[in-house]
Amino acid sequence: MLEATAVSERRACRLAGLSRDAFRHPPGQAPATQALSARIIELAQVRRRFGYRRLHDLLRPEYRSGTSA
Repeated sequence: MLEATAVSERRACRLAGLSRDAFRHPPGQAPATQALSARIIELAQVRRRFGYRRLHDLLRPEYRSGTSA
C-alpha cells in the first residue's frame, strides 16, 4: 500500500486498522508450534478419515512426555 500510493506509514496503518508495531514486526511461529503443525498435517494425510479430536488423541502421548503434567 505504501509503495502504490503517496500515503505515509502512519496514515496507511490508521486506515487499515493496524498498529505500526504490528506492521513493522510480522508475527512468527515458535519452532515447537511449527513442528506440531507439521506432525498434524502428516497424520491427517495418512489417516484422512480422522477428525481433529482423534488426531489430538493420537498426538497426546508424543507430546505429554515433554510436559510436567
